[in-house]
Amino acid sequence: MEYEVEVNGRVRQVALHRTGGHFSVSVDGRKWHVDAVSLDVRTLSLIVESGTSYEISVTPDAATGLLNVIVGTIPFAVALNARRRGRGRQVELDHSGSGPQRIVAPMPGKIVRVAVTSGETVRARQTVVVIEAMKMENELRAGRDGTVGELHVREGASVEAGELLVVIQ
Repeated sequence: MEYEVEVNGRVRQVALHRTGGHFSVSVDGRKWHVDAVSLDVRTLSLIVESGTSYEISVTPDAATGLLNVIVGTIPFAVALNARRRGRGRQVELDHSGSGPQRIVAPMPGKIVRVAVTSGETVRARQTVVVIEAMKMENELRAGRDGTVGELHVREGASVEAGELLVVIQ
C-alpha cells in the first residue's frame, strides 16, 4: 500500500508491504523491516530491524482533520493524502470512534489471561486480553470507554492472527 503523508508540513512518500509476519516500510525510498503489534485500537508497538523499539499512538483531531501521532514522547501532526493506493481500490480510514471496537489477535498465539467479562464496563487503555506470541506476552487494551458486548475467547485457547477476541460497544 502506498501513501502520501504530510508530517509537520513535509510531504513524504510511504510504502507498506506485508512480508510474512513482518512489514517492509519505505519512506522516501529508504527501507526498513519492521515487526508491528497492535496494543490497542490507537497504539502500536514497533521493533525496527536494528532492534530499536517504539510505541506509537495515533489519535485523530476532529477539529483539524489531522492525526496526532506520538512516537515515544515526540508528537507529530500528520495528514494522509487521499491518493493512497492498495490493489487498485481506495482505502478509507474510520476515525470517528463510533460503532463497536473489535479487538482481534495481532498474531497467532495463546490466550494467557482474559481480564474482562461479558457486560463489564471498561475504560480506555484498560487491558482486556493478554496473548502470548513468540515467547512474549502482549496486552490488548480497550481503545475507548465502553461495555464488553461479546467475548469470543477463553484462557488457554490458541488463536490465529486476525481472530476476533472481544467486541466493545
